Amino acid sequence: QVQLVESGGGSVQAGGSLRLSCVASGFPYKMHYMAWFRQAPGKEREGVAAISDSSTITAYADSVKGRFTISRDDAKNTLYLQMNSLKPEDTAMYYCAGGPQFSLTAIQRLRDISYNQWGQGTQVTVSS
Repeated sequence: QVQLVESGGGSVQAGGSLRLSCVASGFPYKMHYMAWFRQAPGKEREGVAAISDSSTITAYADSVKGRFTISRDDAKNTLYLQMNSLKPEDTAMYYCAGGPQFSLTAIQRLRDISYNQWGQGTQVTVSS
C-alpha cells in the first residue's frame, strides 16, 4: 500500500518547538522532491518547505525562514520538519507531499501541483 504518514503534531505555546515526521512506504519509485504544506481553516494550502533528492536543495516560505528546518533520511524513507520559535499563525494542518520529478524550479518547489502523493496531515496548534 502506497502511503505517506505524518506524525509529531500537537499543541504548544508560542515560542515552543515541534518536530514533524513523515514516513513513506510502498512507493515503486523514488520521490525526488518532498515537501511540507500547511492549511489553516478558511485559508488556502501553502507550501512551507521543500527538499530535493540527496538534500542538495531546500526551499522555505518567507514566513518560516530561520525558524523551520526541513530534512530527509532516505535510508529510513522519512521526511522531517523541525519547527522552532512557533507562532500562533503557524497553527494549521500540516501535510507531507512527494513527487517523482528530479528537478523543480524555484517557483515550482513550493507549489502543490508539483507533488502527486500526499499524507493525511497532522495538526499543529500554537497558543499565545
